[in-house]
Amino acid sequence: MHARLLAVARRNRTGLRALILSSLACAPVPAASSAQDSTAARDQAASISPYIAAPQISAYVREVYQDRDGNYWFGTNSDGVCRYDGASLTYFSVEQGFAGQAVRGILQDERGAMWFATNGGVSRYESGAFTNFTVAHGLSDNEVWSIMRDRSGAIWVGTHGGVCRFDGESFVPFPLPRVEVDDPTSRFTPKVVFAMLEDQDGNLWFGTDGEGVCKYDGKSFTSYTTRDGLAGNLVRSICGDRRGRIWIGTDGGGVSCYDGSTFRTFTSKDGLSNDRIFEILEDRAGNMWFSTLGAGACRYDGKSFTQFREDSSLIINGRPARGHVQEFFEDQDGVLWLGCSGGLFRFDGTSFVNVTRNGPWPARKQERTPG
Repeated sequence: MHARLLAVARRNRTGLRALILSSLACAPVPAASSAQDSTAARDQAASISPYIAAPQISAYVREVYQDRDGNYWFGTNSDGVCRYDGASLTYFSVEQGFAGQAVRGILQDERGAMWFATNGGVSRYESGAFTNFTVAHGLSDNEVWSIMRDRSGAIWVGTHGGVCRFDGESFVPFPLPRVEVDDPTSRFTPKVVFAMLEDQDGNLWFGTDGEGVCKYDGKSFTSYTTRDGLAGNLVRSICGDRRGRIWIGTDGGGVSCYDGSTFRTFTSKDGLSNDRIFEILEDRAGNMWFSTLGAGACRYDGKSFTQFREDSSLIINGRPARGHVQEFFEDQDGVLWLGCSGGLFRFDGTSFVNVTRNGPWPARKQERTPG
């Protein structure tokens, strides 16, 4: 079956169920001298636009990526991946040879091939065709949660069964050391690796489901848990900022910022929307963005927090969206995108605008050239 093309037209469609989004409150928090200072949020004006009565990209957008040619790729939770090329949307799912329906990570390699972490293995898209990698090709598990390309060009994936590295033909397991923790609780299993990062010094960081974070310097491993000051042992995201600090988002403990020697922790008491953090991003202005489970998004400018939170009447197709913000991505033009349980949004500097199959899409400033 050929990939179905969905023209991006500005026309009304009938028979569509209304998608309703009530106003969301933007709640800035006063600056605090330390991350542990308690602050109070104040309700202000709405910060996310109402849904347009048009079909969403998907009911749940998990990943956003822009390739070197300027095409946007949107990973969904149940509809595979779709590509916007400036004129139309093309959807790829298992019917077109894609590995799975849920997309958890997207990247492009030095040759221009696109790689996708899915619930059915890893897919590579090159020259108009998919090549899929599963346990038969060395993966520790077909449930793949994260994907990363290091400075040498090597592809790494975090799976339900641990970390694997691509050797050019197949995946090879890269075992992490097991760690004793005070609280052995995990959502799935400690072998799950939800997040990976290569820092400015070339160290590799791996976020586990219950055993904190593990740093590999090329020779040895160093693990960090709550015993060392980490906010929590269930790690969902890792981000390096321009100052070389490592930000670690946890499921239930908030966010920790590691400066190379100590951890500084931020929680909802300090202004976070809540303490269950999905994704972390530093934008071009140096702001840190945090996505949460069930409480919208939050921006930290180094002094205070601004919350982008839904209220209780957020409705999508008759069901509460609950504000599950899964993804932040900043594109080549500095536009911030947000993927969540309610679809796709982009930030216009003051508010988030819902982007449906009909747009509004950003203008393509110029043709991109491979590089």
